[in-house]
Amino acid sequence: MAVLEILRIPDERLKRPSEPVEHFDDALRAFIADLEETRRHGPGAVGIAAPQVGCFQRIVIVDVSNTRKPVPNHGHMVLVNPEIVHWEGYEMGREGCLSVPDYTGNVIRATHIRLKARDPHGAALEYTMEGFEARALQHEIDHLDGTLFIDRVVSRRTDLFRRKVYQKGGAKD
Repeated sequence: MAVLEILRIPDERLKRPSEPVEHFDDALRAFIADLEETRRHGPGAVGIAAPQVGCFQRIVIVDVSNTRKPVPNHGHMVLVNPEIVHWEGYEMGREGCLSVPDYTGNVIRATHIRLKARDPHGAALEYTMEGFEARALQHEIDHLDGTLFIDRVVSRRTDLFRRKVYQKGGAKD
């Protein structure tokens, strides 16, 4: 497995929509293993989408089971060709992204979603999600459509925040 390079803003490729996966083969599963290794290597990453590493196929990985807001959740999910088929409610929440490492932002998302997808072998999956898990999935699916969370903030002036960067020795940047 390899840690892949994460595309970061202002890389225009992050705006490119992804194509559906058509072949569920060993090459797909090897790529998914590398994508998972990349997610695990990212600081605090609960999700990653294939376009973030320059692969424009509809693949996302999400695992919110180790976060502060884990209940309820479905654990580690690898979703191929995910599609939200129903959503309801909405809530503002703070988001960050491996592709936008210097900022977080307030984004409005659905509080409940129903999702259809395929697993890495092509088997059909269906999930009903809520809360933080639903938010994380919506964030990752946005990547598949060439949308970043910063495209969804209501106001870049009031809803986008620069991350604090700390240097060794406790000095703040």
